[in-house]
Amino acid sequence: MRLGFFNGNPVRQPFGNIHSDQVCSHEHRNLALEAARNGIVLLKNTDKLLPLSKTKTTSLSVIGPNADSAKTLIGNYAGPPCKPITPLQGLKNYVKDIRYHQGCDAVNCSSAFTAQAVNMAKGTDHVVLVMGLDQTQEREDHDRVDLVLPPKQQNLISTIARVAKIPVILVLLSGGPIDISFAKNDKRIGGILWAGYPGEVGGRALAEIIFGDHNPGGRLPVTWYPQNYVKIPMTDMRMRPEPSSSYPGRTYRFYQGPKVFEFGYVENSNPLRYMLVSEMGTEVCDKMKYPVTLRVQNDGIMAGKHPLLLFVRPEKASNGRPVKQLVAFQSVNLNAGESADIEFELRPCEHLSSANEDGLMAIQEGSYLLSIGDRESEIQVVL
Repeated sequence: MRLGFFNGNPVRQPFGNIHSDQVCSHEHRNLALEAARNGIVLLKNTDKLLPLSKTKTTSLSVIGPNADSAKTLIGNYAGPPCKPITPLQGLKNYVKDIRYHQGCDAVNCSSAFTAQAVNMAKGTDHVVLVMGLDQTQEREDHDRVDLVLPPKQQNLISTIARVAKIPVILVLLSGGPIDISFAKNDKRIGGILWAGYPGEVGGRALAEIIFGDHNPGGRLPVTWYPQNYVKIPMTDMRMRPEPSSSYPGRTYRFYQGPKVFEFGYVENSNPLRYMLVSEMGTEVCDKMKYPVTLRVQNDGIMAGKHPLLLFVRPEKASNGRPVKQLVAFQSVNLNAGESADIEFELRPCEHLSSANEDGLMAIQEGSYLLSIGDRESEIQVVL
């Protein structure tokens, strides 16, 4: 919304002649698909289970209360979708012998049909579990009271994982974080994808990722805390930790407790290599800007869009300074085997400073670490 949108006759304004036929246009459908593709996050991929082979996968079980729910795809604050594609519908484009069971009567799994789902899972090459939450569990004016999945849903996931021929794929739909430590540590759950509420064509995007027509590049937009984090009162909004009272702090910048997955996380099973091309100097930060150039190479077998997140952290965090801080990000599209040089600009006065006790931004002399992916490079600040 911009100043002037409502000045004068609405039909003479830039967006005054939008009609229903434009809402469901091919262009807008493609935009919805692109948003879904780039927002899905790969959280686990043991032994490169994903993507599944299109030729070798002859049968597939799709199980879960979110597998064929068009309503769950769009979350809230959304109008009616034009032609929604659920995960089940999307997967039907890849496998002829596809078997579906809801698994539970609803997301809360007040009734779980475990025996029927188990029997079906035993008889197919692969199993995709489409679980998570929906608006009955989290929405405006309906806060969650815990960070775990409904107990019977979690039990259903683990039970099916134990009986499947090979490790299963778990797809999670949710708006907020979930403590899925049980799935993260379960060797029988080989792949985990988080899709948020991916929109009307989210099912197609998920199917493309599961069968390798798209390489997921999304990263978690929030830290996924463990279940015991709910013991911290919501009214305590202090950002910095306080060790004397065991208060762990909040957000990726200050939180020092255990994490299920951290902000910006993506499974690095189809890794990009990062190599610093230029070394940064040690000039005074308010007089110099430092270019940080990285050579990025796609070592995988698929083309993909990969967001690069550049963090900075002090070697020794102290005086309430952030544990680390996101200072720049950029997405890069690379074909398999392709490399590119990506340049960021580090601005010391902005990126290396923190507030002192008087509320003034100050730069502390010492060592800092720039990190991207699993690579770190040290820089020195000399005042």
